[in-house]
Amino acid sequence: MQVPEERLGTIAPPSVARLSSIGSSGEAPERLGTIAPPGKAEPRAVYVHVPFCRHRCGYCNFTVLAGRDDLAPAYLEAVEREMSWLGQPRPVDTLFVGGGTPTHLEPAQLARLLDRTSHWFPPTGRYEWSVEANPGDLRAEILDTLAAAGVTRLSLGVQSFDDRKLRTLERDHRAEQVLRVLDAARPRFESLSLDLIFAVPGESLDDWQRDLRMAVAAPIDHVSCYGLTFERGTRFWGRRLRGQLAPLAEELELKMYELAIDTLESAEFEHYEVSNFARPGHRCRHNEVYWRGEPYFAVGPGAARYVGGRREVNHRSTTNWLQRVRAGQSPVAESEQLAPEPSARERMVLGLRMRAGVDRDDFQRRTGYELDRLLGEQLPLLVDWGLLADDGRRIRLTRRGLVVSDTIWPRLL
Repeated sequence: MQVPEERLGTIAPPSVARLSSIGSSGEAPERLGTIAPPGKAEPRAVYVHVPFCRHRCGYCNFTVLAGRDDLAPAYLEAVEREMSWLGQPRPVDTLFVGGGTPTHLEPAQLARLLDRTSHWFPPTGRYEWSVEANPGDLRAEILDTLAAAGVTRLSLGVQSFDDRKLRTLERDHRAEQVLRVLDAARPRFESLSLDLIFAVPGESLDDWQRDLRMAVAAPIDHVSCYGLTFERGTRFWGRRLRGQLAPLAEELELKMYELAIDTLESAEFEHYEVSNFARPGHRCRHNEVYWRGEPYFAVGPGAARYVGGRREVNHRSTTNWLQRVRAGQSPVAESEQLAPEPSARERMVLGLRMRAGVDRDDFQRRTGYELDRLLGEQLPLLVDWGLLADDGRRIRLTRRGLVVSDTIWPRLL
């Protein structure tokens, strides 16, 4: 999935200023953030959001539309139109089609979306093209459509190999389907990735260990592990308030996270980012664009882009986004031009998500700011507490810092 927010060890992007009036009528509205200004790097990555799902899981707070497959043709027309406002195709190195559930589209609809995406964002060189998928949707025809389009990386929303846990999470697939899909997908794609969720109500450390062992034994190349969160506005949030669901104790959740690190590293998965593990050569290059603070395009409802130092977020309501694009108006709901220092601080925090940490010389070259000046007294303090390591060249999270990383970021921003 596109980099998640508000999960264990992650941060939500800085607040953005809501624009009171944005966009105009006409065929190609003047939209902020579509073209990099002089002196700014042109994005080499794109995210395409597909909002459709069979149903909305109780913990999900993403831009999702369930039970409205009738809107798929209008969505395809609108997303093509939003892409066309770029004026000309923009070559990219990484493409990520996420959701929602892109594979919930009918094969012909999915083929059309992939074709238009590769037209407006032609992949170059040794590109990476990721598509998110739900195991319950992946019949052979869908897998063939993805492979024929040139998709290189399939990201499966597995979440668990335990049927009881899947029922708690309100997932619509079962473990047996996951194993069948992995076997069918393995010959078709260069990389197979899966997401796992831990700290689910009622889950034990042994339950989580079984999930990790199943993942390690599966024919996959990448694992993302996220602690379950209760987001305001979701069904899980309401059930928690009513006492129907209870979060696990924080101590147990942290033990689960450490168990994931130990189990996956011992199976030769590289722990390259707070929540992500990959076999050699199979990191998610698209998400690394985010963590390096590099620019990227994005289209679709709720999609967030970062171009020329400006962050924008499209309207989250799919119907609102559709209406605006159809009317030739900007779909942008929120926009913020980052000042140099906040931009540098954000790049620092995103860089610290990577296990390699932040290199002082590279950071100053890219931002114009000295890392030590931005950190100030926080650096020796966090080093003394054993949360950061500093070898004189770069700083990085320690094992202890990884476990509590979500408490560190506010100090640095």
